[in-house]
Formats: sequence, structure tokens, C-alpha cells
Amino acid sequence: MEKEKEETLSSLLQSYGSAAVALSGGVDSAVLLMAAVRTLGAANVAAVTAASELLAGGELEDAKCCAALADVPLTILPADDLASPDVARNDERRCYYCKKRRFEMLAAWAKEHGFRRVLDGTNADDAGDYRPGLAAIEELAPFVASPLKEARWTKRDIREAAKEWGVPVWSKPSAACLASRIEYGIELTRERLRAVEVAENALRRYIHGQLRVRCHGRLARIEIEPAEFDVFWQHREEMEDAVRSAGFTYVTLDLRGYRMGSQNEGLDMDS
Repeated sequence: MEKEKEETLSSLLQSYGSAAVALSGGVDSAVLLMAAVRTLGAANVAAVTAASELLAGGELEDAKCCAALADVPLTILPADDLASPDVARNDERRCYYCKKRRFEMLAAWAKEHGFRRVLDGTNADDAGDYRPGLAAIEELAPFVASPLKEARWTKRDIREAAKEWGVPVWSKPSAACLASRIEYGIELTRERLRAVEVAENALRRYIHGQLRVRCHGRLARIEIEPAEFDVFWQHREEMEDAVRSAGFTYVTLDLRGYRMGSQNEGLDMDS
């Protein structure tokens, strides 16, 4: 970790005075929470999670664990994302609509409770993928801030700090909301989101690295790291049965392996 980056982040956090950290259960927001507490003190920091069907159950448990480690109470705000037609119809702008409504809710809560900023865990590496949600966060600036990104912290920097600070999710694979598993144009429903979550939880018995079960209607496309392909073939029947039991008719393995944002590959980024 570069000393300059640590000092830049600390300076940014100090300038806020107080902040509510949007805690997702992942390593980025966990490190941001720890950094905020180390800089501002626990009395000036809140941890807030927007919980809905789009958040996998394990993420919420990890958020609770990280808040407890930071000695900051966790506030859980219900976010009925599927009640929004813009979110539920699941077009390529879904992430924008979802982030906008969530962070507007978090900002309203923070203002009501006297906090001067809402902090988002976006890091410097996140600019490489198609992420319309980042535009929503930028629209809510300066009250909603992304200090890790501004201080140029990369994922590697974040994991190094997390390990040093004893954050339990320091080695946790990158995650994303369950909606990111559903092919654009297929409506988000509780049943589809649940099927994806159940399937991924079942496959975790065998797969320990990056894992996604992508939903293409009745077809499930499994993405894992190529290094674990042998594990898949060793347990192919058990894994196929598990995914079928979750509610899918057809089960496939993506031979290109896991890659971030693969559902975006068919999009026309210039349109």
C-alpha cells in the first residue's frame, strides 16, 4: 500500500467530518468503513445497508460482521427494489435506476440523522466495466462520495488493507447483486433471483473461487475460473442436479470461464 494513497484517503475522510457508509457485505465497503472509523472515530460514522431481494443473504450476514468489527451499529433499510418498474423490467439501465433510488434513500436517512456524507465503496478499478450505476452516484455528488476511487485505491490496495486490519472478508471473491445474473430483458422476479441464489449456494460446496450462475430464462450458464474446470467435471452430475433442483431446465458451463460483467458483452456501448 502506497503511503500517499493512505494519506489521501485519510484527508478526504477528515474533510467530511461525519459519514454514513453504504455497507454491502463486500471487502470494498468494509475497508471504507474501517478507514472512516479509524479517521473520524466511531461516534461520527454510521453503517447502513439497503436490503432487498437483490442482496444475497450471505452478503447481509457479512455486513453485520464487518459493522461489529468496526464497533458501529448497522442500520438496515428495507429497499423494495422490485416495486420499481424501472428496476424490475431489467433493461441495460437497470443498475442506474436501482443505484439512484437506493442512494437517494440512504442520503435522506443520513441527512435526517445528521451525517454530512454518504460513502460508496467504488474503487479505482471499477471504471473498466459497463457500470451505469456509477452515473447515478455521480449525480448525487457531492453528498454521496466515493473516496476509495478518488484516492485511487485499487482492489489490490483494498485487500492488502483489509488483511492488515483483520477484516474477515479480505479474501472474499468479488460479488455483485443477484440482478446482475439475470439476462437483460428478462423480468426480475423473486422466483428467478431465488433460483440463482439457491444454485450458487449449492455449487459453493465444490467451487471456491469466482462463481456466477447466469440466468437465461430456463437455461443456467455457470461461470467459474478455468482453474476449477477439473472440479466441475469431477462433480458434474451433482452440480447439474443442484442447479436443476434450484429451478432451471438446462445447465451449461461457460468455457470462457468467469469474467466480470459478462452479461454486458452483447451491449452496444455506443448507443
